[in-house]
Amino acid sequence: MLLSKFKGRIFYGWVVVATFFITGTAIWGIRFSFGVFFKSLESEFALSRATTSAIFSAQMVLGGIFTILGGWALDRFGPRIVILLMGICTGLSLLLAGQTSALWQIFLAYSLLMAMGTGAIFVVVMSTVSRWFERRRGLALGLASLGAGMGPLMVAPFATYLLSISDWRMAFTILGAIAWVVVIPLSRLLKRDPQEIGMLPDGAEFSASTFLEQKPVVSADHLSPRQAFRTRSFWLFIGIFFLFSNSLFLVLTHLVPHITDLGFSAVEAATVLSVAGGATIVGRVFFGMASDRMGRKRAVMVGTLLHVIAMVWLLWSRELWMFYLWALVFGLAWGGTGPTMAALIGDTFGLGRIGAILGLLEVGFGTGAGLGPVIGGAIFDLKQSYFLAFLLGVAAMLVTTVLVSFIRRERGRTVASR
Repeated sequence: MLLSKFKGRIFYGWVVVATFFITGTAIWGIRFSFGVFFKSLESEFALSRATTSAIFSAQMVLGGIFTILGGWALDRFGPRIVILLMGICTGLSLLLAGQTSALWQIFLAYSLLMAMGTGAIFVVVMSTVSRWFERRRGLALGLASLGAGMGPLMVAPFATYLLSISDWRMAFTILGAIAWVVVIPLSRLLKRDPQEIGMLPDGAEFSASTFLEQKPVVSADHLSPRQAFRTRSFWLFIGIFFLFSNSLFLVLTHLVPHITDLGFSAVEAATVLSVAGGATIVGRVFFGMASDRMGRKRAVMVGTLLHVIAMVWLLWSRELWMFYLWALVFGLAWGGTGPTMAALIGDTFGLGRIGAILGLLEVGFGTGAGLGPVIGGAIFDLKQSYFLAFLLGVAAMLVTTVLVSFIRRERGRTVASR
């Protein structure tokens, strides 16, 4: 009933995009809100900055493992079942974490279950939407992943408000319930690809011959995970993901503690994080459209260079307006890099097994995201300052830009050599 109603009025791919936007807002928002709870957990369990960071780092490393499983499950079972299970695990993680009384329980309830619930979100969104769109893929990926920006914009201030009227345990419980209410019902709207409901990707020519030949055309010019594993570009992407996430999550995890250490309130610090999240919305749409015109590689490199500029500015930011300006530039770059990177990966290896390939590449992302916060916390414990940690983030993003420049299209080369 719902499908037939949408089929005649709007391309169903946009329904998939809207569904991912809403569910992604909940999942990404919860995933990136750890910094808001950083000092509460540090105080509750009498932890060092490095140990507190390890809670989030463990979640990111484990997320890399579950991303591989998520990519495999996506190709086999489709996004509806995968997102349903992710929503269940995310809510359960927060509900159980709110009842913990020991550090090992936090690692089990938050780090492990949260990794199961949020680790594969990037892969699921990017892989599914890539199958629904051809000509406007960059824009569609940008819109579908808006939740990564809207999430911090909405969840960080809301979590801060919850902390002001209760404690971190109640805040976790409320956020867990919200995850269930939002994600579980909406997962029913997701479809694997246009062929599942007798349609073609947006932008493809609709004709009898195209319809009959659509699946062979889509799947012929792509690499399997094993073939991709043997290419130079695959290992370049591993390095890119590792360095990019290392720098990104070093900042996201320690931003709120850093700002509050300078004498600003927790609300002001959370607002800076929200501004960055809001700026990602513009970045995802703008870079998505730009990548359709100027090319994926150039768009990614512009994004990583903007990251470098933002990180250098952060090194000397001491006033609140300076942090707001940082948030605008950082958020623009953060939002724009993700979807354009996914589009570049699709162009490089093809779409036939994009879920499994993205899952493998996310190992590099998860490992870097796990190490970044711990490195930042260890440096702070040693120096009582984040300056050196943020400087390492600048260096990591510069190397990322160089590695992106060496990416080349692999699928045509491999298919031609068969």
